[in-house]
Amino acid sequence: MDLLLIRHGLPVRSAETADPPLSAEGHEQARRVARWLAGEGIGAVVSSPMVRAVETAQPFAAATGLEIRLHPGVVEFDRDSGSYVPLEVLKREDYAAWQAFVAGGVGADIAAFQAMVVAALEAVIADNPGGRAAVFCHGGVINVWTAHVLGMAPRLFFEPGYASVHRYLCARSGQRNVVALNERAHLRDDWPAAV
Repeated sequence: MDLLLIRHGLPVRSAETADPPLSAEGHEQARRVARWLAGEGIGAVVSSPMVRAVETAQPFAAATGLEIRLHPGVVEFDRDSGSYVPLEVLKREDYAAWQAFVAGGVGADIAAFQAMVVAALEAVIADNPGGRAAVFCHGGVINVWTAHVLGMAPRLFFEPGYASVHRYLCARSGQRNVVALNERAHLRDDWPAAV
């Protein structure tokens, strides 16, 4: 089966919650990724229950008539942190904190987080044999799943772009392969804006 992981669009920065909504730019990114994926024959839409992921999934679900199924196993590791600062902002404003964050100081048990994500995505794979499923989720989820597929230790080792698409081929035999990471052509300035 084909598994697509889509990172949420750009959310607003929040000092009050780790679960903020999308920014205006994030909503545009969600519309663009919906158009990008509309003709792909996706048969299932799964989303993290976090607001930014659900709001990213909504335009695609509306365009295809598919129901969004929420799955708590694909939430972000910092869901209980009490605030949200986009990683690129953290990098710019507090480089030392950003370095500590990506080096593993994520405030969560990264191995337990990976185990939760792998179990959730394996359930999605099992529920869609021979099909194609789109999972709207988070950068941490994409990192630890990709590390799992590549046989690496769980860590944050690359930066998935907002509303980027990541593709995996998942065989019934249990073999998992990376097809593409950080697909973002739909976000380029010269790609027509959503109407």
